[in-house]
Amino acid sequence: MLAAIDPLSTNILSLMYFGDVVFAISGALLAGRKQMDVIGFVLIGTITGIGGGTLRDLLLGRTVWWTQEPFELILCVAASLLTFFVIPNSVARRKWMIWADALGLAAFAVVGCHVALSVNSPPLVAVFMGMLTATGGGVIRDVLTNEQPMITGGQLYASVALVGAACYAVMRWTGADEILAESLAFLVCFVLRAAAIIFDIRMGPPGEFIRVGDKDSADRNPNPKA
Repeated sequence: MLAAIDPLSTNILSLMYFGDVVFAISGALLAGRKQMDVIGFVLIGTITGIGGGTLRDLLLGRTVWWTQEPFELILCVAASLLTFFVIPNSVARRKWMIWADALGLAAFAVVGCHVALSVNSPPLVAVFMGMLTATGGGVIRDVLTNEQPMITGGQLYASVALVGAACYAVMRWTGADEILAESLAFLVCFVLRAAAIIFDIRMGPPGEFIRVGDKDSADRNPNPKA
């Protein structure tokens, strides 16, 4: 039986705010690669941080969280500004954005699933909402900056968010401790995404489910290691 879910627990808020910061940084770093000004940094960084959660709340019929608790919005703006003033242009390379995105993906896969379960969504829907929360902000970021969205690039991305969210939902369904469920689901999602980045693991074409280190796709790889 599913354990009671508290949408405002300290643990889940901490994980959500962590996801906000790293996703905002990923958006700001991409803005840096596009040579945007400070407004561009704040816009892209903030939208990346809150985009997925906003879509989730709208679909669940919830009040969008950051419209009631602006601390989340402030965090995204602050992280974007800090990136603008602290990170030199030479460091604003795609690999740093990709790793910040990986951390945000893992955090929001858990947060999104947690929030959906807290409003009594069926577990399957909650897992989907975890994936949406984890990928939504990045999709908006990439579309606004005219980048190929990572979710369509072939490399494992949305699938690892689904696995992380499913891991959390199953553990909570079996009555596992909340902190253990959050930590394990986060690690599973991040490790899988890290492996996909390092070894270029992709979903293959029909007849080849998984492809590792596809050299032929190097030119179109949206997630290069450098």
